Amino acid sequence: MSEREKMLNGEIYNSRDPELIALYHKARKLMQMYNTLSSEESKTRERILTDLLAFKGKGVWIEAPFYCDYGAHISVGANSFINMNCLLLDDNYITIGKNALLGPSVQIYTANHPLKASERIVESPNEDTNTATYLTYSQPVTIGDNVWIGGNTVIMPGVTIGNNVTIGAASLVTKDIPDHVLAFGNPCRVIRTLD
Repeated sequence: MSEREKMLNGEIYNSRDPELIALYHKARKLMQMYNTLSSEESKTRERILTDLLAFKGKGVWIEAPFYCDYGAHISVGANSFINMNCLLLDDNYITIGKNALLGPSVQIYTANHPLKASERIVESPNEDTNTATYLTYSQPVTIGDNVWIGGNTVIMPGVTIGNNVTIGAASLVTKDIPDHVLAFGNPCRVIRTLD
């Protein structure tokens, strides 16, 4: 099994694997181009997003600057809007439904590490620069259709947010959020149902 397959399976993987590093460099080049383009260069912006993301539905708009790890594990549904300064760490799949709104500086994390330093840090007797000195695993994040996520919200690995949800600004989403609710806070919790 490749390191990328391990990563997407939620197993411990080597983030310095040559295949992953190549994806990383490709994403950095595309983001650098995207983030320096004029907002009027819509055809070039579309082409770059198509090259960067796993899937981009019709009418997707992503404000610059935009940041991700690989891009190749991100799917964004039709008519979704991602505001400026968003960070999507797609070490596993990030799936965003249609008609989603992500406010400025939303962060979505899929990467994780063992909590105990003694389990996280790899003691390597050699100086192999192709091996990370820490252990990493990842969990996917799924965001449903018609979801609005307020600015500065952080979504943690493994979280699923249902359809027709509003997440208040500056929330820390650590657990799944069901359909049709308003949720906010640190940690984020359901406040009320939205009919």
